[in-house]
Amino acid sequence: MHYDLTDQYHHRSSPIHHLDPRVKVVVTFLYILALSITPEGTWWIFGFFLALILVAVWLTHLGLVFTIRRSFIVLPFLLAAVAVPFTTPGSILLRVPGLGWTVSEPGVVRFVSILIRSWLAVQAAILLTATTRFPDLLWALGAFRFPKPLVSTISFMYRYLFVLVDEALRMMRARAARSAQVPGRSRPSIRWQGRVAGSMVGSLFLRALARSERVYAAMLARGYDGHMRSLIRFRMTNLDWLIFVLAVLFLVTPLILSLR
Repeated sequence: MHYDLTDQYHHRSSPIHHLDPRVKVVVTFLYILALSITPEGTWWIFGFFLALILVAVWLTHLGLVFTIRRSFIVLPFLLAAVAVPFTTPGSILLRVPGLGWTVSEPGVVRFVSILIRSWLAVQAAILLTATTRFPDLLWALGAFRFPKPLVSTISFMYRYLFVLVDEALRMMRARAARSAQVPGRSRPSIRWQGRVAGSMVGSLFLRALARSERVYAAMLARGYDGHMRSLIRFRMTNLDWLIFVLAVLFLVTPLILSLR
C-alpha cells in the first residue's frame, strides 16, 4: 500500500473516548436533531450548544479549537443558502444599489441560523469520529439494527478504499512514465488534459470493478458468508447511562425554555 487512509480517530485517555460507542452515536444524533429544531434567531440556545461542544472537546483532551479549526470545511457548502437573505420576505434591512436587490431582516436571521446549525453539526460529527474508532462506529450502527447491506457497504468502503487509491496512483505513475517533458515546449491544452483525465477515470472504474471481483472471490475463499464478524463487544456501564441522561437533559431543557 502506497497511500495512508487512516481515519480521523485521535487516541486519548479521556472519559469521552471510553464511552460506549452507542452512547456517542445517539448523543450526536440528538445534538444534531436539537440543532435542526431550534427556532431561528434564538442566539442564546446556539451559544449554549456551542458551549456544550467546547466542554466535550475539553473533556477529550484534544484542545478547545480542535473541532472549530476543522469545521470550516462546511463554509463552501453554505453557498447554496446565500440567496436566502434576498428571497425571504420581510422588513427590508439593506438595498443593493444599481441591482434592485433587497436584503430582508428575516432572511439574514434565517441565513445566520443555517450557518450556525451547519457549523455546530459538523463540529459534533468531527468530535464523534475523533473519539470513536471507525469499526466501533460500525458496530454501534449494527447494534441499532441499521440495514445490514448499508453497514456492510460502509465497512467495505472503509476497508478497501486504499485499494482504489493505490490503483489510481499506479495509473498516474504509468502516465508519468509515458509522458516525457520536452524543455521549451508548452504544456498541453486544458481540453487535452480533460480528455486524458476522463479516460483515466473510465479506466479506473473498469479496473476497480475487476479488482473488486477478485477481492470478493478471495473473501469467499476465506469463509465470508455476508456477515462481518467482529470480536468487539461493549456493555453499558453506569457512567455511560449517566452521560446519556445528562446529555439528553442538556439538549432538551433549552428547547423547552425557548417554547415558553
